[in-house]
Amino acid sequence: MIFAAILAGGIGTRMGNVEKPKQFISLGDKPILIHTIEKFYINEKFEEIIVLCPEQWISHTEDIILKFIPNPKKIKVISGGKLRNDTIMNAIEYIGSNYNLTDEDIIVTHDSVRPVITHRIIEDNIKYAKECGACNTVIPATDTIVESKDGNYISSVPNRELMYQGQTPQSFKIIKLKELYNKVPDEEKEILTDACKIFSINNEKVFLVRGEVSNIKITYPHDLKIVSSILRGG
Repeated sequence: MIFAAILAGGIGTRMGNVEKPKQFISLGDKPILIHTIEKFYINEKFEEIIVLCPEQWISHTEDIILKFIPNPKKIKVISGGKLRNDTIMNAIEYIGSNYNLTDEDIIVTHDSVRPVITHRIIEDNIKYAKECGACNTVIPATDTIVESKDGNYISSVPNRELMYQGQTPQSFKIIKLKELYNKVPDEEKEILTDACKIFSINNEKVFLVRGEVSNIKITYPHDLKIVSSILRGG
């Protein structure tokens, strides 16, 4: 079985003074979140699509899904967690409570505010999560990456040819991800910002799936303008 987890647990403080989390901001004629869900909803390979949002926004999320998506019977809205990986684990706990999982079952995790994801990226994530156990969507770094340990001076300049910019989806075999996560000490879980790092720190390989420059995460107000232009074909 293949599941999608749409991570909509953030509140989007970097979008500025907005009255609601950024995933609920309108993009054209519907909320950003709906654009994203639709990309997964049309893919018949998904057993269920789990949308994870702040507890206080669950009813609102359910309402807009009913408004914009016909017959959303395979979409479930549940509460996200305090941290990103907590949110993913909430999705896995839900799946484990409702399905008999095998070692081959897959979860495709995706940012709710990356609405321009392509069908090809989703299909590649499914393929390589099955083949490799874990995969991360990336694009090659086009700018020089500079490291600074103190925030004031350059510590090192890594070889750009070896650098990639992470996107989502990030996809995993569910049971394997849960097993590796449970091995991570609690103090390290607090600072883990990326699910793929759970595999890396356990010396497990993560395959790189080619992303797209257009697969933008809406973080700042100008990102909204760029994505709006892309969706209009600009």
